[in-house]
Amino acid sequence: MIYSENNPGENRTISDVFILVGFSNLKKLQIILFLGLLVTYLVALIGNLLVILLIKLNPSLHTPMYFFLVNLSILEICYTSSVVPQLLIHLLVDQKTITIAGCAAQMYVITIMGLTECCLLAVMAYDCYVAICHPLHYRTIMSGRACAQLAGASWIIGISVEVAQTTWIFSLPFCGSNRIHHFFCDIPPVLKMACTDTSKNEIMVLTVSVLFIVGPFLLIILSFICIISTILMLPSVEGRNKAFSTCSSHVMVVTLFYGMALITYLGLKSISTSESDQMISLMNTIVGPVLNPIIYTLRNKDVKGAFKKTVQKSLFSHNLRKQRIKDGVN
Repeated sequence: MIYSENNPGENRTISDVFILVGFSNLKKLQIILFLGLLVTYLVALIGNLLVILLIKLNPSLHTPMYFFLVNLSILEICYTSSVVPQLLIHLLVDQKTITIAGCAAQMYVITIMGLTECCLLAVMAYDCYVAICHPLHYRTIMSGRACAQLAGASWIIGISVEVAQTTWIFSLPFCGSNRIHHFFCDIPPVLKMACTDTSKNEIMVLTVSVLFIVGPFLLIILSFICIISTILMLPSVEGRNKAFSTCSSHVMVVTLFYGMALITYLGLKSISTSESDQMISLMNTIVGPVLNPIIYTLRNKDVKGAFKKTVQKSLFSHNLRKQRIKDGVN
């Protein structure tokens, strides 16, 4: 519910929707922004779907690293799809509204995907650590069951923590203006609309951030320190280069993910504006889903080899069908 404060003695329901102000002030640029965002979203969607299909169709890629990559691609698809399609619609219409239930659903998906990705990146860093620091025991440690448990734990943590947090946020009474100065239902702008003390909610958000965002990041750093130490101890340059290439893609993805998160939530508030904050949030929403498939494919010989084999196999099957049809006609 959204309540009005016009009468202090009465909480009166005035609306069932929020208004996402978003990029309303960029009226002349909204069509350009729509086209650019549509193309970027399609690239992200197609790129991640191709990664999933490629891994599923090639048994040579059925390894722990690519199993986690499938999970990461699913996360990216869900995350960007929870924000961008609605934003595309809002760029074309005057009524940029979202129901309270829709706003809550959007926050559920965004926060669950974000927190799950933090945990999954830590799991992927651990996978790199085992592969480089304990190669002889890699298959034993990173068994199929262990991988499923690690990925499952990431999803369970993300879902359980963020369902509880988002449910508590939307149990608060909202009053006054129903205008959210953002293009999606993020936690900070929604909390600002509550007409009650939100200090406990803010403490909870901070606690979740420290435990489940900073915590996995520290585990990633620890894994990278151990990896670098092991690589530097390798006797040959070729061995060091091969070991580094094993985890270089993951280093880039982690840097991109946490770098964008730091810019988004810990930017310089003294020089930031509502417009600049929204543009940074938009970049955070689309950059990762677009670049991650590129990073993991263009820098990986196994993936490029599997892609070539898949294309060649598809072309061969297509030509074979055409030949059979031709022979049947003749």
